[in-house]
Amino acid sequence: MLKHRGFPGRLPGTDFQFTIRRANPKGATAIVRRDRYRDRRAPDRKADWVFMSALWYHFGDQPFERGNLDAGRLSWLFGREVLPYDDPFDPESYEALLIIDEAAARASFPEAFDEQEPWEK
Repeated sequence: MLKHRGFPGRLPGTDFQFTIRRANPKGATAIVRRDRYRDRRAPDRKADWVFMSALWYHFGDQPFERGNLDAGRLSWLFGREVLPYDDPFDPESYEALLIIDEAAARASFPEAFDEQEPWEK
């Protein structure tokens, strides 16, 4: 499992996890598309845009390996802002390649594309 060095491990001051420490011996948790409803709590929405900011800051428009990125947090963006790059895509693989759909991500999280690092505040 690839560990993304320099990627924030969590949203500061919360329990919202962005990365995992070690690979699951039984296999990776599957990435599935989760619906985001308008009535989500503000901390949940903030975690989404800070995670999107970190993804954009670290990977930009290039494909990236899932590695130690948290499947639960990826699932909130999967199928909209984060898309599978491989065909066929294995949602239970740590080596699966993903890519950011820049147009969809900018529409959903315009503040995520600022040059700042919101996870350091």
